[in-house]
Amino acid sequence: MAKIDDVARLAKVSKGTVSNVFSQKRPTSNEVRERVMSVSRQLNYVPNHTARSLVTKKTMAIGLTIPHGSFFFSAFHTQFINGVILEASYYGYRVLLDIIPLQQVKTPFLTSYPIDGAVVMRPTTNDERINLMHMGQIPFVTVGHVMNENIEHSSSVDNDNQQIMFSICEYLMDRGHKDIMFLNANELMTVSIDRRDSFIKAMNERGLDVAEHMIHHKPDLSSSEYLDYGYEETMNILGKQKKKVTAIIADDDRTAFSVLNAIKDLNLSVPGDISIFVICGDHSMMVQSNPSLTSMDLQPSELGAQSVRILMHQLGVLPGDFAENVIVESKIIERNSCSTI
Repeated sequence: MAKIDDVARLAKVSKGTVSNVFSQKRPTSNEVRERVMSVSRQLNYVPNHTARSLVTKKTMAIGLTIPHGSFFFSAFHTQFINGVILEASYYGYRVLLDIIPLQQVKTPFLTSYPIDGAVVMRPTTNDERINLMHMGQIPFVTVGHVMNENIEHSSSVDNDNQQIMFSICEYLMDRGHKDIMFLNANELMTVSIDRRDSFIKAMNERGLDVAEHMIHHKPDLSSSEYLDYGYEETMNILGKQKKKVTAIIADDDRTAFSVLNAIKDLNLSVPGDISIFVICGDHSMMVQSNPSLTSMDLQPSELGAQSVRILMHQLGVLPGDFAENVIVESKIIERNSCSTI
């Protein structure tokens, strides 16, 4: 097993400099830090976190809190987590992955965790996790903006969800679609609120009213309906109620595949009868689907990396000026599931 002496010798620096690079107790130049980190990766050198914690008074760990239900992580979750872990390791931090039941946060929760800060995924309105960290003075960054009544300013990383919906609606409406059904995220999520408002606004600006039956929200994570979200909604609106729908915007790939199954059972086709647009999807699955599904690239790995950088700035690891709220760009990946009518 490589030791600090080995890293120092190959990087041509002192042991103290190697220690500083990992502890961030004293500043080092970018050139030296890169050299030390490169040699450390080459030798598979792993610093002693316990010893460093005693010296720095830090745990050298950050938390990543993700609400869960009866489902496996999506590709978005996996890529995001990878972005968080890789970026955190660059600064010598471990990541404590905490998967909690939605709406079941206990009081001792985050405030008793051995972490220096946290990244919070999927914030909801008046999110109890955020309240607890705010009260416990634990630095945190949310992926999605905060809608807690008692918090005026907070750090966040996000996509421009309002612009995303505008872009999707414009994309579909430019192809002649006026009857668009939106299968949104859970109504408690802040991202869902932003997207709903933007969807209605984009349609209204084209002189199109949005009927109540054209917007749906994903069930609670713990519900039995969660995994099949999209199927019953499509069967009900297109099959039972016989409403006119020419395009469906699906929150994620799981929802889109449920919609595809419903459309097949209704003896309809994509994109011949119904166009499908996926907001958040696994690009490899989008390509393999028949037809391949048009979707947004939300850059989940970059969302994860940016959230860690902002948190490192809060912890004093990264100096300089940092924006409190960072928007990661997204773009449309055009495939074969949307037609012109």
